[in-house]
Amino acid sequence: MSATAPPAGLDAETSSRRLTRARTFPVVASVIVLFMAAAGAPTPLYVVYQQAWGFTPTTLTVVFAVYVIGLLGSLLVVGGLSDHVGRRPVLAAAVALEAVAFTLFLVADGVPVLLLARALQGLATGAAITTLSAALVDTAPPHEPTRAGVVSSVAPVAGLGIGSLGAGALVEYAPAPTHLVFVVFLVLLAVAVAAVALMPETSARVSGALGSLRPVVGVPRRLRPEVFALVPILLASWSLSGLFFSLGPSVAADVLGVHNHLVGGLVVVLLCAPGALTALLLRRWPLERLLTLAGVLVTLGTAVALVGVDLGLGLVGAVGTVVAGVGFGAAALGTFGTYARIAAPHERGALFAVAYTISYLAFSIPAVAAGFAATSLGLQVTTAAYGIMVVALGVLSLVTQRRAASRRRVVAA
Repeated sequence: MSATAPPAGLDAETSSRRLTRARTFPVVASVIVLFMAAAGAPTPLYVVYQQAWGFTPTTLTVVFAVYVIGLLGSLLVVGGLSDHVGRRPVLAAAVALEAVAFTLFLVADGVPVLLLARALQGLATGAAITTLSAALVDTAPPHEPTRAGVVSSVAPVAGLGIGSLGAGALVEYAPAPTHLVFVVFLVLLAVAVAAVALMPETSARVSGALGSLRPVVGVPRRLRPEVFALVPILLASWSLSGLFFSLGPSVAADVLGVHNHLVGGLVVVLLCAPGALTALLLRRWPLERLLTLAGVLVTLGTAVALVGVDLGLGLVGAVGTVVAGVGFGAAALGTFGTYARIAAPHERGALFAVAYTISYLAFSIPAVAAGFAATSLGLQVTTAAYGIMVVALGVLSLVTQRRAASRRRVVAA
């Protein structure tokens, strides 16, 4: 079935009340940005909550972790559901659950409610992000099928940066720092509800919906060489981003002595903005070259950032972060561009679920371990150890990509 051909039996495709497929594509991209901006928004708030409620870095990373636990659980259980029941029902449920989470953020008066809000947000994001990624591929223009891979790379990274910077600005300069952010997002979610209602359905209903809820992570045998070759760069780039989103503002405040909340959000933007720009500008590069660039720059940038943190030189740390951010963007474009290229329509939801499961395991487990370590060893030592791990993964990614390229040349010959 063509990515742009209407699935049989979907009357909504011909309804004048629905958006056309051409207009649906940017709407889907916008909703991805919204969900990822919401995911990044709490990052500058962690320091505020920590000061208000007096909890340790360990508790901070537990708050961070429950989001990822919820997200991973959602990926594993409902990651492939939209391949069976359609994209719109899953998206509608995800938007509703996200609204519940934001409401809890709004009324949170302690760690327990904050934990519940983050867990529900993780569940909503996991359900939404795989469905939205599949919908992008479904609605990509037939004359430019690679556009889905580009947007799948740019939109999440851009959203994370926008959410962190916007929340940091509101926390620093606006009233009610732990409330206004979520009021803004609730308003934006109302717009998302209308967008989902107007979207056409792009995936036919097929049997097996209940079976798809069984939490099995698997990759079709024919796709495994391509998918497994990308694991090291996914681990390197997403574990690096996990450090920035969990402990980045704390490192800026406690190690580098920067206490402005806007700067706390800017720490994340220094990683995400170059990443999004890179994915946009290099979208026509061959995937093999992109993945090599990603491995080199994630490794180099992390090493430079480590030197800046170790010496207390914020500018050096910022330069290293920007370099690593370019690598992060190249990694996102190369990996998700590959997944968009190799997956058949009925495999898209499940394959993106696997990709995001790997990514968010890398995003969360090292960051949680770092939170526990920071309580006893201190942020500076913990950051150094974490960075060394990322550098090692970056080097490993270069080795695996070289081997994968050699294997492809042998097969082609």
